[in-house]
Amino acid sequence: MKSSDLFARAKTLMPGGVSSPVRAIRPYPFYVERAAGSHLSTVDGTDLVDCCLGYGPLILGHAHPAVREAIERQLEKGWLYGTPTPLELDLAGMIIADHPAVDMVRFVSSGSEATMAAIRLARGYTGKQDIIKVEGGFHGAHDAVLVKAGSGATTLGVPDSAGVLADLTAHTRQVPYNDPEALETLLSGNDDVAAFILEPVMGNIGPVIPDDSYLADVREITAAYDVLLILDEVITGYRVGIGGAEVLYGVKPDLATFGKIIGGGLPIGAFGGRRDIMELVAPAGPVYQAGTFSGNPASLAAGYATLRYLHDHPEVYRRLDDATRAIGEAAADVRKGSFVRMGSLFKHFFRDEPPQNYREVKECDTEAFSRFWKAMFEAGIFLPPSQFETNFLSAAHTEQDIEQIADAYELCLFA
Repeated sequence: MKSSDLFARAKTLMPGGVSSPVRAIRPYPFYVERAAGSHLSTVDGTDLVDCCLGYGPLILGHAHPAVREAIERQLEKGWLYGTPTPLELDLAGMIIADHPAVDMVRFVSSGSEATMAAIRLARGYTGKQDIIKVEGGFHGAHDAVLVKAGSGATTLGVPDSAGVLADLTAHTRQVPYNDPEALETLLSGNDDVAAFILEPVMGNIGPVIPDDSYLADVREITAAYDVLLILDEVITGYRVGIGGAEVLYGVKPDLATFGKIIGGGLPIGAFGGRRDIMELVAPAGPVYQAGTFSGNPASLAAGYATLRYLHDHPEVYRRLDDATRAIGEAAADVRKGSFVRMGSLFKHFFRDEPPQNYREVKECDTEAFSRFWKAMFEAGIFLPPSQFETNFLSAAHTEQDIEQIADAYELCLFA
């Protein structure tokens, strides 16, 4: 069956015909039959260079041999026990060693679950009710963070989804990204804030890059007001380098959340931080968290193999940085828009200047992006189908792939 036929059937079986909203490409999504390295093969016989990579987890590419072999070895032993496994210690030990701010970790099954647990833990540790997030920052699909962008630092949270209680989101405040003054103004008038959670690099609308002193200022301000700092490194963790944004920018959070790359392409999440905070998590302490699939051995095996490979091949990060630079050079003289990159993350924004926050991202010409996306797809390049999603590269992208992407950028942006 072709993608159009499959989608017609899917709409009768699943809401909107998809398992996640971003996959609802119009007029219908393409269905993938297989993937290897940097390429996707669709049921319609189309070959695509993949710059989505599962929205970030596949830093080594699809079906990388080291990861596949680790999964296969684990599958021979079984894939769900409901008990602790030695693999938990291996992966936990590596994450802790790579992140100076992380003394202990707890594995969960998704990034959303990790941020939800970290927020609950922050409230349990501090005894305070409110949290602050950045406007446009995405921390999963749970109620406390599904909040519309407000109009200023004093704005109360408004639910961004039907079914989310206004009483709950009233405890979620928002400030603009790259605006430490707004954060300090909010904290100076509110002594009931448990934590400030933010993506150090805004990945779900970006990449939007922090100003030179922003993260250092945030750390100083939160510490001064006795507010926990939670770095959401679900995207940036191991994507911007070993140790993530914490090490890259030299900022030490109280708690951090992880996902995507630490599972090597299989479902996973984790949260971690200071020992005195983490020891409040059940069964050691009173903050409850549990999950049937937490610490799933197949995910742990895939994640450990991925991180082991990155440790053994640090040149991957340099190669990826060089690759996005080459793509950016192809878009350098475009008449409309701005190209932003950080390591293996990149994006062309249809806005004259690189955006510094969510409100500036929202100024982008989404119709121009839609035309560009379709042209890139016709050129054999799969980009995330939204102006508000980051593009990714992997270690599997070859020089030929990068040349094809760069040529397509030049062709489609100047068309």
